[in-house]
Amino acid sequence: MTYHALIVAHGQPSDPEPAAAEIAALAARVQAHLPDWDVQSATLAEQDALARGVAGRTGVIYPLFMAEGWFTRVHLPERLAQSGGEGWRILPPFGSDPALIDLTLAVAAAQNRPILLAAHGSFRSPVPAQIADDMAARIVAATGMPCRAGFIDQSPQIADIAQDMPDAACLPFFAARGGHVIDDLPQALDAAGFAGPRLSPIGLDPAVPALIARALRQTECM
Repeated sequence: MTYHALIVAHGQPSDPEPAAAEIAALAARVQAHLPDWDVQSATLAEQDALARGVAGRTGVIYPLFMAEGWFTRVHLPERLAQSGGEGWRILPPFGSDPALIDLTLAVAAAQNRPILLAAHGSFRSPVPAQIADDMAARIVAATGMPCRAGFIDQSPQIADIAQDMPDAACLPFFAARGGHVIDDLPQALDAAGFAGPRLSPIGLDPAVPALIARALRQTECM
């Protein structure tokens, strides 16, 4: 029996192809851990990509999002219904996996210095910010080092936190390397004169494909 999974990310509306290629590469790495699965990918920014991904089969949608918010609860289900995705089940997003919490704590602890947890935030819902703030509190409790979350879409802004934490390492709490990570985050850090280490987004950690594969494997008996 072959199981089907579609990893769905937001993508980059202004330039869809690079983000789509990155998520496709991630899907291939997840596939390597699951020989009895067919793991594909789509971004919401690509025209008709979701419809192509669900056509002619059923399976599970793995949302490559950091929070259970408007995109996962409202927008993605609506887009799935519009794309003929009846029979597909949407799983909890990447950011809600307990294994991701453990991974983030390990990466933060390895820095042995304060952490600026850079996150997206949201003007639609308080949930994404709460998740980042909770993660920052976990880092403080686990490492004994200061950690504060700063946001792109809301206050406190990343630049403001960066000014207050000149000795920190910046850990982007993002699932992929989208426009916010490539453009907005460096601009905010540069504006603050931030000189600390700039880490890769947590979603690009080498442990992530196996983490996603474990989450998918757990659905086989559901």
